Amino acid sequence: MATIFQQLQTRRDVKKLFLLSAFILLCSQVTSAKVIFVKQDSDGDGSSWTSAFGQLQLALDIAERGDQIWVATGTYLTSYAATVTEEVRSDGFLIKDGVALYGGFSGNESNLEDRDIQFNPTILSGEIGDLDTNEDNAYSVVITIDVSAETIIDGFVITGGNANGFGTAGDPTSCGGAWFNMAHENTESSPVILNCTFSNNGARDGGALYNYANGGSIRSIITGCKFLSNHSDFDGGALYNNGDKSICSPIIKSCYFVENDSYYGAGILNKASEGETKPMVTDCVFAGNISTVRGGAIYSYDEDKGICEVIATGCRFEDNPSLIKDEMSGVKVADNKPAIVIRATTPNTTVQEEEISFDD
Repeated sequence: MATIFQQLQTRRDVKKLFLLSAFILLCSQVTSAKVIFVKQDSDGDGSSWTSAFGQLQLALDIAERGDQIWVATGTYLTSYAATVTEEVRSDGFLIKDGVALYGGFSGNESNLEDRDIQFNPTILSGEIGDLDTNEDNAYSVVITIDVSAETIIDGFVITGGNANGFGTAGDPTSCGGAWFNMAHENTESSPVILNCTFSNNGARDGGALYNYANGGSIRSIITGCKFLSNHSDFDGGALYNNGDKSICSPIIKSCYFVENDSYYGAGILNKASEGETKPMVTDCVFAGNISTVRGGAIYSYDEDKGICEVIATGCRFEDNPSLIKDEMSGVKVADNKPAIVIRATTPNTTVQEEEISFDD
């Protein structure tokens, strides 16, 4: 019969073995992280620039948490199917949790810092099917569901998405033409979106990006992005933050919202019903956005005991018209760094500049 000392020693040995196994497993997970290469018209296995995948979807299929995907300049479609069906239109680029996508490469770089996003445009396009119409385009070009802040998308032009379906609120066939981001109940979906351009996308709601917290939470960081000429039939010409029965509080910093249009909230629409929507909008520019009814730049509203609080800091608002002539509806402007509003006194003549500190 083993003594108490022997029993304790055995337990220590088991514990050491367990810790060693855990350490080995952790190391194997770290060392297994890889860079996957994508280059238009290439036909390799993704292991290098000279043997890159020719299609982004092939890289996404094999990517695992911790992997990076480097994408060279070019245009990458959500589908290459000969016949466009409802299923094909729904097949956007689904980004897995913990995977980082980087665009802006020429196709020979060895360091992430060597890429040039401006000189090497990397386009993710929903323009599939008949090139003469957008009616059969992909509903959403990019899709993220239940992803953490370790999921990074940096340096892409996202265009040609058209969520023109007839689904209810939060349906990916009608929301988020460029990007549909959703969290399931009690989960979080907070991808980090950097240096991306969202242009010429359309949807019923959220012409470019639709954040649907859906009983969970969204705390995305959106930095250095441009939202250009996106359209929604109803709300959120560029960006729609939906915190119904959930929390939707993205950080939006140093972004441009230019010439987007909608009925309400041509730049950003924020909604909370039995939930919280509290985006922070910092150092952004809103120019030439048009809302048919209200909120040429930003429109925010709450209902059913929801809380919708939007704080704009150091933003610039220039000629964002609407029928009710309010560029910002339901927005608090931080007193320590007030917004600048520029309005033309008459078309094509002088402009009037004013500084505001609060607007509710």
